[in-house]
Amino acid sequence: MSWYEFFKVPFRAFARVGYGARAVGEDNIPASGPVILAGNHIGAADTFVMPALIKRKVTFPAKAEMFTGAGGPVNKLIAWFLKAVGQVPLDRSGGRASADGLGPILEVLEEGGVAGIFPEGTRSPDGRLYKGKTGVARLALASGAPVIPVASRNSQFTGKKLGIPWADHPVITYGKPLDFSAFAWGVNDRAVLRWVTDEIMAAIQQLTGQVYVDAYATSIKYGGMTEEEAQRRTKSRPGGGPAPLPPVAPDEPTAPDGADAGTDPEAAPGEAS
Repeated sequence: MSWYEFFKVPFRAFARVGYGARAVGEDNIPASGPVILAGNHIGAADTFVMPALIKRKVTFPAKAEMFTGAGGPVNKLIAWFLKAVGQVPLDRSGGRASADGLGPILEVLEEGGVAGIFPEGTRSPDGRLYKGKTGVARLALASGAPVIPVASRNSQFTGKKLGIPWADHPVITYGKPLDFSAFAWGVNDRAVLRWVTDEIMAAIQQLTGQVYVDAYATSIKYGGMTEEEAQRRTKSRPGGGPAPLPPVAPDEPTAPDGADAGTDPEAAPGEAS
């Protein structure tokens, strides 16, 4: 028995019996093969209630600082636990560092596993849904894995019982799979990554009914954006534009009259058309 399986038993029992948590739509998650669970993030309980309620093992990227164990015995215990249950570190500084940091999660998908991700990158500061970061789209296009939109409700801590942070009857809803394999050609195209991300966030919003703000949660969470500006950026849904089209291939050169392109002596074996 792995450490993940060892800890999942009490976590699942605690989520169901203690918190009164329940799952809706678990049948939408394929029983095998790579899957991405992409959810909103409104409370700290999301990170363990969401995976606790389903049968398959879920690997989450957690902020890299949590794996160092720096800052005392509690942090060392957290670092050990994250490593023991197979979670992976993620550099959240942005740019190329964050993109490269997705490698361990991509490996999980390539091995047929389940990856969990919160595209907003941080907990919502006020219960609204914020703009998703494109890492989720990069994972989907690079792996070909279906994306399951996930909605968390009532996962905020409302107080403590016996010193334990308490959530009141969380509900986790797993939506229908989204297939973006037709856009694999755009894995390095910013416009494609943004469109796919917005479609995933729109599917999440359909499940949650949250108000959508077209700005990153960190911009308001850490004081860079006023509430007035956030209100101006409120939209009915993320994205909404037409699906991007693949680049048009240049016209194929035509063979001279009377020539047989299929017997071109310069063509490599197997490449003749």
